[in-house]
Amino acid sequence: MPITPSPLTFTEADLVQARAMNRRLAYMPRFRAPGVVRKFMIQSIIRAQTMFAPVRVPGVTVSGKRISHKGSTVDVRILTPGGQSRGVYIDIHGGGWSIGSAAMDDAVNARIAADCRLTVISVDYGLLPETGFPEMVAQCAAAADWVFEQAAYREVPIFLGGESAGAHLAACTLLRLRERADFSRLAGCVLFYGVYDLASTASVRAAPASALVLHGPSMQTGIASLLPDRDEVGLRGADYSPLYADLSGLPPMLLLCGVIDPLIDDTTLFAEALARAGIETELAIVPDAPHAFNRLFTQVAAKTNARVRAWLETRMTDAVTNRAAAE
Repeated sequence: MPITPSPLTFTEADLVQARAMNRRLAYMPRFRAPGVVRKFMIQSIIRAQTMFAPVRVPGVTVSGKRISHKGSTVDVRILTPGGQSRGVYIDIHGGGWSIGSAAMDDAVNARIAADCRLTVISVDYGLLPETGFPEMVAQCAAAADWVFEQAAYREVPIFLGGESAGAHLAACTLLRLRERADFSRLAGCVLFYGVYDLASTASVRAAPASALVLHGPSMQTGIASLLPDRDEVGLRGADYSPLYADLSGLPPMLLLCGVIDPLIDDTTLFAEALARAGIETELAIVPDAPHAFNRLFTQVAAKTNARVRAWLETRMTDAVTNRAAAE
């Protein structure tokens, strides 16, 4: 099945604004896995931002819940739209597997909840080094499986999404959910600039120190440290490198990445692998966009996030139509 190019378009004014933002980002520190002290500082800032400057969207309420399921205990953050919810969007946040929180995604998730009338369940999985990487995947998979088990969500479409490390965790989760007999209830998956090859693709290996947002020279060793007991061949194992997994039977996919993101090869190669497996795949390679570009205050970000919501709407309509036909 051929890859579907995204219908996203940008004006020259949009791109001029994006380039201006990139020039500012060039003066900012690049992300790399933080030490204990730096991690504490970053997490404290994130908590303060979400506590003292919460995202508020009319009609959307926020609550939390601790769940224990399939041998894992994990917190989830639930954003509920006003009125009748039409489905569920399971979100897995980014942060290099070592920082971040579910609340960090409120700005994006609240708009999905409000505009698409989806209940968003964001997973607050454990972080490195306190939580080992395999357990992190287990927590995300358990949380998603828990959603499928809830009576309130058995009659509505379910979606899965993630950004960066969260996209990698979402892809790993997706493959584990496939074991469910009712896996067909998953109506779509949205993955922003994820890692799909733990041995690192060519664009990661070649990422320079001048790369925006991410610290290019440390990316390969940082990614490999997720599974320190494996060699390069082992890092490409299908259990944690989705690029090499059997991708048959997956739901429609929307993959997005910036053209100047070091993870561009991961995204394009994964899209190609999905297409070879016969999966309906839309690919958006966004011009003048670095890693995490959809979090920036630009028209490129706004239009990209709006495209995600439009895609979810289409998939929701398709899921309802297909279910009615089956009945």
